[in-house]
Order: sequence, then structure tokens, then C-alpha cells
Amino acid sequence: MSERKSILLRLDPAVHDALAKWAGAELRSTTAQIELLLRQALADAGRLPRNVGGLPRRGRPPKAPEGPVDPPPVK
Repeated sequence: MSERKSILLRLDPAVHDALAKWAGAELRSTTAQIELLLRQALADAGRLPRNVGGLPRRGRPPKAPEGPVDPPPVK
């Protein structure tokens, strides 16, 4: 996967606050929310490149089961 690009984005404070609130409700960072919305807009306009990578998984990894794990049955 190629290196992610960084940009400076100037937003109206009210727009930023609304995005941050929306992102928090969906357990995303504001940056991840903006990227998600941009990807959706590109897809809706038919302009999302075919070679675009998926969104990176964010958050904690899945919780491992507690206790010993039984091996799968032998057939």
C-alpha cells in the first residue's frame, strides 16, 4: 500500500463541529469521517478510481477468547 497523503483543510468552525460530532457518533476520527464522505461522493459521481485501496481498519483489534482454545476435530 502506498503512503497516505496529508493535506491542510480549512473548514468553517460550525462545519468542523458538525463533522466531529457525526464522527464521534460513528466511533470514527474526524479525519476518517471526512475520508469516508469523500469516497462516498466520488463513488456516487462515478469518479472513484478502480485502484483505490480500502479504508484502513481503525480501532481496537478483536478481543481474543479467554481460556484455552480447543483444537479443531480431526476428520
